[in-house]
Amino acid sequence: MTNHAPLDETDLAILNALQDDLPLVSRPWNAIAERLGITEAEILSRMKNLEKSGIIRGISPVLESRHLGLHAATLVALHAPAEKVHEVAAIISSYPEVSHNFQRDHYYSLWFTIAAKNEKGIQKVLDEILQRTGIPDSDALDLPTVKKIKIDVRFAFLPVQSGENA
Repeated sequence: MTNHAPLDETDLAILNALQDDLPLVSRPWNAIAERLGITEAEILSRMKNLEKSGIIRGISPVLESRHLGLHAATLVALHAPAEKVHEVAAIISSYPEVSHNFQRDHYYSLWFTIAAKNEKGIQKVLDEILQRTGIPDSDALDLPTVKKIKIDVRFAFLPVQSGENA
């Protein structure tokens, strides 16, 4: 990550706005800029700087999987031996049903999500992953989604205070 200047109120407002619905208009960045009281050129410049500094990794849609016919989801924690973690991760990531795959510094070193039409579809994918990787069932935690809770990160502008608490 590149060093960056401290974020100001406008940067934080942009980050908050990017978590809202993107306007489906010919110039969405202009519509957001107008809402924030800045120019389209300024929002584009600031977004580019936020991307260069590693604060914005990308901008992509958030899809509602149930509307796509995917009514079951699970989080899997998998113990993958250190010497095989990259090989196992590649196998996991090759499945279109897998949307996220993270390595953790933990006994359960790989955490990934599976979405499918139903529980049977999830079990089929998980069973195949375990068979292909040679990892025993006992080294996998299957944590099915019970209730989907949407969270987002909102940023409040907090000016830096000088003095002993700064």
